[in-house]
Amino acid sequence: MEEYNGREEQKQRQRSKSVEYEAVIRAGPHIRPLQQAHAHLIVSGRHRSRALLTKLLTLSSAAGSIAYTRRLFLSVTDPDSFLFNSLIKASSQHGFSLDTIFFYRRMLSSPHKPSSYTFTSVFKACAHLSALKIGTILHSHVFVSGFGSNSFVQAAIVAFYAKSSALCVARKVFDKMPQRSVVAWNTMISGYEHNGLANEAMTLFRKMNEMGVCPDSATFVSVSSACSQIGSLELGCWVYDSIVSNGIRVNVILGTSLINMFSRCGDVRRARAVFDSISEGNVIAWTAMISGYGMHGYGVEAMELFYEMKKERGLVPNTVTFVAVLSACAHAGLIHEGRQVFASMREEYGLVPGLEHHVCMVDMLGKAGLLTEAYQFIKELCPVEHVPAVWTAMLGACKMHKNYDLGVEAAQHLISLEPENPSNYVLLSNMYALAGRMDRVESVRNVMIQRGIKKQAGYSSIDVNNKTYLFRMGDKAHPETNEIYQYLDGLIWRCKEAGYAPIPESAMHELEEEEREYALRHHSEKLAVAFGLMKTSHGTALKIVKNLRICEDCHSAIKFISVVTNREIIIRDKLRFHHFREGSCSCLDYW
Repeated sequence: MEEYNGREEQKQRQRSKSVEYEAVIRAGPHIRPLQQAHAHLIVSGRHRSRALLTKLLTLSSAAGSIAYTRRLFLSVTDPDSFLFNSLIKASSQHGFSLDTIFFYRRMLSSPHKPSSYTFTSVFKACAHLSALKIGTILHSHVFVSGFGSNSFVQAAIVAFYAKSSALCVARKVFDKMPQRSVVAWNTMISGYEHNGLANEAMTLFRKMNEMGVCPDSATFVSVSSACSQIGSLELGCWVYDSIVSNGIRVNVILGTSLINMFSRCGDVRRARAVFDSISEGNVIAWTAMISGYGMHGYGVEAMELFYEMKKERGLVPNTVTFVAVLSACAHAGLIHEGRQVFASMREEYGLVPGLEHHVCMVDMLGKAGLLTEAYQFIKELCPVEHVPAVWTAMLGACKMHKNYDLGVEAAQHLISLEPENPSNYVLLSNMYALAGRMDRVESVRNVMIQRGIKKQAGYSSIDVNNKTYLFRMGDKAHPETNEIYQYLDGLIWRCKEAGYAPIPESAMHELEEEEREYALRHHSEKLAVAFGLMKTSHGTALKIVKNLRICEDCHSAIKFISVVTNREIIIRDKLRFHHFREGSCSCLDYW
């Protein structure tokens, strides 16, 4: 009896020790306590406990010590399927994608077979690595293992191909799914959106609605991001109405996406309304609103929100916040404020300014006409002198303030850094033309011909009655071309009476004066404006998206058009938004 009681007491002590070891293991995720727990397991003889070893391995992966996790795993003589799956899942969740594939390969060489959970984790790792070849092999393993019709695995396959930019394959898998959950729909929509195929994302979202699948918050995050790419306010309002009608709660993640959507679709007031409706906004939401103000030229409002964010809400700005604030200062000409903000990054927050912050400073100084200071900033203070974006900002400022010598130098830097970018050659050619160096213009064009480099074609789009219309320079593809051109001619004549004078582009130097004026008149944004004025009622604001920077002449002409038609015209170009009202632009000619 005493012997029996002794054995029971020993077992009880062992069970108590196991509980203690598990408590120590759970106290992670720091690696030192885990190593100490492992040592205790070895000393006590409990190192063969699969439950404790699995917990230890999982937490060591979570602690970020994947090398220790590997060594510990290799010391296990006969790992079971639970251990394999736990490690594969943990390493995938914490971003150790290569190790996920390592553990999966080890599993294949063992007697244990992968499960649906195994495949979902490994596909996630392949997507993170964009390992298309490995993922394709894994896809074949799925069919061999008999999980080809598993909905969770199929959703993981769609996500893998979408994130690896193999959208055609992702769509084929998606279309063959017998039952598509909202997660699968979200994955495919998100795949289109992340790869810049916003129209395809919106088409799939409409199909999702038609099939009666109820969207969730994640659906609308992707859809609103797609609307941001398209820039259609009508589409954005429809998406917002869909959120309301589906009873989706606007949390901080969805709210931030909606702020970006309305800002990029040209309606900063709606963006602010969404911002104000978020009960617990974080730094990301505040940064999105500051960025929205900045891209529309509302620098003062952006600065006010920045100070409110710091002083009244106690939120600590991050590096992205500072990019948004500095960009707002650059767009609005707030030089003093911009300098203070840039200095505060190090002095107040201990943040090291990065590439984007230096580009913003060069842009801000250059647009304000402080070209020498901007140039010195690049040469002396900017650690990213060999980054194209810095010289692009400098070149834009040189063109604005007609400093052709410095502009030519900036353009030459750009070509040396990006020899295959056609925009750089066009900008250099324009600078030579403006400086009267026609011989150099011809040599630049010859280089472009020799290298097979072609100028990017410009276009402008406008939404009228839920339909998007696209225009190119001199475009005559529209069925109402004659009416549009006739209306535009009359419009330009009225603008000339009000004081408008065409500003010929440097690229048109070889044309006769009459030819230059004709070419300028039929730029894509002017055609889009004319069509919009023809097709919308008085009082309706026009919203136009242009893929390139708006030219100087169009900027001037549309100021006059806003006067003679008494209309507000909003143009989103490659760099920012322009709100034309009563003969002035929100950019204050800083663009």
